[in-house]
Amino acid sequence: MSENLLEQLELWHEEDEIQEIVDAIEEIDPEERDYVLNSHLGRALNNLGRYEEALELFEEIAEEGEEDPLWHFRVGFCHYYLKQYDEAIREFEIADKLDPEDEDTLEFLALSRRKAAKKKSTVKKPVQKFDFSNFWDDSEYALDTYVSEPPSDELIASVEEELVFKLPAFYTSMMKLHNGGIPHNTRVPLGQEDLEISGFLGIGRDKSQSLCGAAGSRVRIEEGGYPEIGVVICDTPAAEHEVVMLDYRSSGNDGEPEVVHVDKDNNYKITKLANNFEAFIRGLVSAEN
Repeated sequence: MSENLLEQLELWHEEDEIQEIVDAIEEIDPEERDYVLNSHLGRALNNLGRYEEALELFEEIAEEGEEDPLWHFRVGFCHYYLKQYDEAIREFEIADKLDPEDEDTLEFLALSRRKAAKKKSTVKKPVQKFDFSNFWDDSEYALDTYVSEPPSDELIASVEEELVFKLPAFYTSMMKLHNGGIPHNTRVPLGQEDLEISGFLGIGRDKSQSLCGAAGSRVRIEEGGYPEIGVVICDTPAAEHEVVMLDYRSSGNDGEPEVVHVDKDNNYKITKLANNFEAFIRGLVSAEN
């Protein structure tokens, strides 16, 4: 194998001329390609998003790559973008063992673990299993202030893009049935003293009490100085002093957030209310209870 060819392959890689790499190597008879050339080809296929082809190629040279951290990293890279996160974790862990503290390996290992955890924690119960028939208190005030038409998928995507957070599946399904409003059950049991909520912000921009409305999530966070941990989802009677938020610190922006209370008057103290939005809804009780 020519040293000039290897130098050219590296130059094309640095200049992001990836297809040039593929074309040049594929002109060589497969029987004449060694481990180094196949590794270059696999990396190029990965960079072109041809992950399944790359994975097949890497499997062909698996015996030679067994002790090569780059081989394991590139195989993990394939699995990661094929959304096979458990397999990606396995390969990145081996790569880390063979080459400890490699920054790229550590970054993708952390991403894979987070994606795997998110996949396992995805809400699986369909929203239809929760009885919403008597959930909402549709007073004139509620209808005028909170409730909008059910959101389209396009509107949901637009709001999520503006907020920079993916909304929980249970919440979006719930809003498609009734977009924002005041519930009959407004109390969150907290032991000695319950937390009271006023209403849920719907998905949209037309009503002031909607996620991207005039009194929406971003406005409340910026004007109230609240921590940038997610999305304001609920009103409370003391709206200027506290909020209920979806907290994405543990899950990442596209994961399943916890629900928390943030108390502005108590140095922005954060209190966890529920592991996820569905659990929060199911935990609400009436004032009488």
